[in-house]
Amino acid sequence: MKVGIIGVGFVGTACAKAMLLRGSCREVVLIDLPKCEQHTRGVCNDLSHGEPLCPATRLTVGGYSDLRDASVVVITAGFNEKKGGATDRKDPWGRQKLLSKSSSLPLGNADVYRDVVPQIVSQSSSVPIVVVTDPPDSLGDVAREEIRKRNAMNPIVSTGTFLDTLRFRIQIAQELGCSARSVDAYVIGEHGKTQVYVWSSVRIGGIPISELIPPKYANAAEFRRVVERAVIDANIDIIDATDASQHGIGIVTTRIVEAILRDERFVAPVGTWHKEFGVTLSLPSVVGKGGVVEVLKRPAPSTEDESKEEVSLQASAAYIAEALQRCRDGSGFDRAPSLIWAEWFPRIKTA
Repeated sequence: MKVGIIGVGFVGTACAKAMLLRGSCREVVLIDLPKCEQHTRGVCNDLSHGEPLCPATRLTVGGYSDLRDASVVVITAGFNEKKGGATDRKDPWGRQKLLSKSSSLPLGNADVYRDVVPQIVSQSSSVPIVVVTDPPDSLGDVAREEIRKRNAMNPIVSTGTFLDTLRFRIQIAQELGCSARSVDAYVIGEHGKTQVYVWSSVRIGGIPISELIPPKYANAAEFRRVVERAVIDANIDIIDATDASQHGIGIVTTRIVEAILRDERFVAPVGTWHKEFGVTLSLPSVVGKGGVVEVLKRPAPSTEDESKEEVSLQASAAYIAEALQRCRDGSGFDRAPSLIWAEWFPRIKTA
């Protein structure tokens, strides 16, 4: 089994390293722009020196023609948040700003995908594509548009809120003093400012989180605010410290790739296109051969929390749709999102 990685920057390198260490596949081919060949070969050589100590995996440097027999293609190409000037915690658009060119970007990541995706499709019109570049939800839609133009059938899966979900579980576990493996919790919707924390279904050992709030917090609302702030700021905290968030997303991407290659039917909150919302966003989904095999059906809201989460999910979808429209019509992201976002997402500042 071969996996292609397009883009060998911080995240692409982290994905290759994780796949090598875990023995996710038989071959990983690294692909980047011709001007980046020296860097790409350097990364390949560096990682290859550890191959003898890892499960049998071969790293190579190649081109798009090497994707003809690939089982999965991962796209990490594009500009990251630091390069694209998307690290302002108060900016309501967050990662979505990376879609379009700006004073910080010679090209937007949507432009990068409009170049990369057709080259993948020209080699294989059916290979599953995993979208990792920020913002993955919107870029999942851009990739889907390019695939449809060419009458291809490549399944699209974005990393979506999988990493946010792990951060959510870790933060809750730290507050409760337990292992994150024991926390059952999900983040859905957009990977970014409007992500939805599904507090109504959080359980630890089957016990609702509402019964486990640490006594140092005055109430559940205060506890939630602390946890959510830590999760939403995690990415920028890492970028401030290391220049790029890379290792966590590398491991998450690798896990998605493994689920596809092994037809695991592993449940994770990954991004796929939803007719109901008209955009790509994350919901708990069964990941197996070919990508998302099934999206788990959401039960009808029966509590106030569940109703609020459903409304927030709808708002998150509308936020993604607005970002895509601004990218398509060139209006950009200098103007804040519609003021109504503040009603559903107080953490988004619109003034």
